[in-house]
Amino acid sequence: MKRTADHIAFPVTHVVVMMAFLSAIFFTNADLSFAASNTKKAPEVARISAVDRTEARIKELQTALKITDAQKELWSTLTLVMRDNAKEMDTLNKYRDEKTTAMNAVERMKFHSQITEAHLSQLKKFIPPFEALYASMSDEQKKTTDTLFKKGINRKHKRK
Repeated sequence: MKRTADHIAFPVTHVVVMMAFLSAIFFTNADLSFAASNTKKAPEVARISAVDRTEARIKELQTALKITDAQKELWSTLTLVMRDNAKEMDTLNKYRDEKTTAMNAVERMKFHSQITEAHLSQLKKFIPPFEALYASMSDEQKKTTDTLFKKGINRKHKRK
């Protein structure tokens, strides 16, 4: 059987059209200006401070947990710890943003260790006031709290 020019031209044309279509989809509105620069870095993304994230979390928890007047003092103690922890993390994050580009591998590992130790220290400060507040909660509040904390702090994953 002889192949005609149409048998070959149609598949080739089809492939070229599909490639053009796929290229248009993937590269439309793509900001590739960073590729032409000498730094070869993507544009920086604005970071939300730990303080701002914590303030949002405090409001979210206070609404969800329906903190009563009798629990206000315990809640206030807990939020003070949360705010202090957030300020400490912002300080570490600022240091990281300023210094890590000049750090070698060993210095980065040591700094990562400092952040891990800070997290552990913060959890140790958080647990006692949280435990006191939890003990004062109604069964409904405890159920809500258990659900919120089971989903994780960032609520991006569910544990089974």
